[in-house]
Order: sequence, then C-alpha cells, then structure tokens
Amino acid sequence: MSNANDRYAGKLRTAEEAARLIESGSKVCLAISVSQPPGLLQALAAREDVENIDLYYLLSSGNAKSVLTTPLRKRIRPISLFSGAIERKLDAEAIALGLPRIDFIPCSFSQASKILCPIVDTFLVMVSPPDERGYFNLGVNASYSVALARSARKIIVEVNPSMPRVYGNDQIHINDVAAVIEHQSALPEFPSGDLRPEDKAIAGHIGTVIDDGACLQLGIGGIPDAVCSVLSNHRHLSAHTELMTPGMAKLMQDGIVDNSRKTTDPGKTVFTLTLGDRALYDFLHDNPEVMARPVEYTNNPAVICQNDNVVSVNSTLEIDLEGNCNSEFANGNQFSGTGGQLDFVRGAGASMNGKSIIACHSTASKGTISKIVPRLSGPVTTPRTDVQYITTEYGIVNLRGLTLAERARALIGLAHPDFREALDREYHARFGA
Repeated sequence: MSNANDRYAGKLRTAEEAARLIESGSKVCLAISVSQPPGLLQALAAREDVENIDLYYLLSSGNAKSVLTTPLRKRIRPISLFSGAIERKLDAEAIALGLPRIDFIPCSFSQASKILCPIVDTFLVMVSPPDERGYFNLGVNASYSVALARSARKIIVEVNPSMPRVYGNDQIHINDVAAVIEHQSALPEFPSGDLRPEDKAIAGHIGTVIDDGACLQLGIGGIPDAVCSVLSNHRHLSAHTELMTPGMAKLMQDGIVDNSRKTTDPGKTVFTLTLGDRALYDFLHDNPEVMARPVEYTNNPAVICQNDNVVSVNSTLEIDLEGNCNSEFANGNQFSGTGGQLDFVRGAGASMNGKSIIACHSTASKGTISKIVPRLSGPVTTPRTDVQYITTEYGIVNLRGLTLAERARALIGLAHPDFREALDREYHARFGA
C-alpha cells in the first residue's frame, strides 16, 4: 500500500504541470462525455505555447467546453466521431466566419477503438480515486477508454471523488500513467425531459412486440424513456446495451430487468456508456449487478446475438420509402453520428427471435416536415437490407421480407396524414397503379 501511495505522490501534479506534458503536434484523445477531465482541459486551453494539437473524441460534454471553442481551433483541432450540440455550434460559427468546417470521422461506435488506437499518442481521462493497490477505476464509461489506456504512449488521469467505481471495466494502474491531477467537480447530468404524446404512443406500439424474457438495448431520449415506462408488466427482461440510463436503472430496481435469461453475462446489466443524473451514478457505484464493458465488446454484433430475443430500440431523423434510415444528418449538416445504431440493428437481427426497432415521430419542425420521405437528404445510417421494425405514433410495421412496393405502402401508413397524399403520388410514380 505504501509503495502505491509513494508512486501516486510522485506522479501527482497540478493541472498546469500536467498540461505541460502535452507537446505541440500531439494526437490527443479525450475519454467520452462524462469522463472528460475538466480541470486538465481548462489548463490545456490556457496554454498559449502549444500548437498543432489534434483532439479526438466521441460525444463531448460540458466538461470539454473549455477546449472546444472557435478561437482555440487555431491551436487545438477538434476531430469528432459523433457530433452534438457543441460541435453544431462550432460548425455554425465556422460557416459564419468563413473557417473550415469541424472535422468528423464517420464510424460505428464498435469501431472507435480500432480507429483511435493507431492514431493517438496521449489519452486524457477522468477516473475514480485509486484503491490501495494503486488501481484507478474508469467509472461510468468503459467505451474506448479501456483500449486507449492500453495503447496510448502517455496517459494523464484526473482523479475525481465524484466518479463512481463501477464493476466490469479494466483498471488503470499508477505505474502506467504519466501524471495524476486531483480535481473534484460534479459530473455532468443529462436529465430526462417531459414525454410528448408522440413518445407515449410510439412506446405503446413498441411494448406490444417486446416479449417476457427479452434482452433490451435502449437509447437516450423521450422514446426510450417512454418505452421503459410501458414495461411495468413485463417479467425477466435482460439488458445488454450501449447506454445506461435512469430508465434502465428503474427497471432493475423494480425487478423487471433481472438478467436471469441471458447467455452472456447472466445476472448482469452490461453497458459501455452512461448518460444520466446523480441518482444514476450513485446506483452504479460498487453495484455488482452492473458491468461497464469496452465498446468493442458491448457493440459487437457477434456478442450481441449470443443472447436470444434481443430487442434494440433506436431513433432516426428520416426514413425513405424503401426503409433506408438517415439518423445523423439534418439541414445539410452533420447532426450526430452513426453511434451504435447499426451495431445493435445487426446484433438484434442475428439474435434468435431478435427484433430491431427504429422509431421516430412522424414529423419535425412543429409538423411542417415529414420524417417519412421519398428520398433521404443525408447518408444512409441503417440500410434497407438491415431494417426490420419501423414505428411512429401512427403504428408499427415489420419491413422484413416485404417488396419495395409493399414497404412503401406500409411506411406511408406511418406518415402523418398531412403528408400521405404527396407520398402516395410518389408511390404511384415509382411503382405504378
């Protein structure tokens, strides 16, 4: 114990001292979202002598806002694998100022570690305090942090007592880090919003195709939250999911998710990423019923499909009449990313009796835009060959095995009534009477 303490003391630095270990020209990777280290990043942002930093990450949070600014882009270049509100703001500022657009790497979440490990030389991550043997816990997010902690030449950790210790993810030993800083701060929280009538209607449709004993993957937002609320009468559900949310925690607390029928990791809820509130972080702390596993495990379709009756629920921005889904591009701009959608669509599709569900409201922009469209306005996130169930507030359909004409007719039935006539015209132009 004393040796670990001595090594810890020997590597303890101020944030400013640790930031000076990051050299100009470095390829730096941030941990994901909640695990991004705010104290260290504030110190890095304040360094005026560093330049030509490439900063890789997937899904930023408020913890990283100090380095993700337009003025700093001259010295620190953000390269995102998933765009969010911060990236959309930076992109809008770039357009207004005539600057280059934000750099973006398209990928499925399961590919993140393979993409980042060969590139990155420096990894920055928030961790929980070390145990008596000198091991730091990666906390609520395993994601690509496990792989980067093994591959990066330089690892700098920010110790935060607010970070829970979570079972399942690999540890980082004091011997393997270049520097340690201590910075206590509240973890970013992502409170659930109010459910809209459309969310509740869609959840009702989804609930009808989820059987007792199903293994769930649910995303974030109103629709997945609403799905959790309609499962109160289900029994012996399991969870192998990308994202851990308050709704999933409540299903566990209520005994609805007991993980009793899983093939992989029986008795455990498995996830790789957490977005929630303090109550969720406290629920995860030292809880043997949950496991945070690396994304190359959780999102691997070959692992996902080992469980029977997998049900994946994901959202999209628009669906064309053949069933192709654009879940990441809106108004001519990158809006989000592929994330784990295609990973779980394919994993559920390969699962015995599995069901993949793509959900969306029928309209956007206060009812002025249909989300069921003749042709997509952006890239195909989930192709028609992989899509199974589609649902809006107007119903749910299974597209598997349907012809193109049958798919189009079924999807028009899910569109808002205000847009069905125009979609009918497209149908007849494409397929005849």
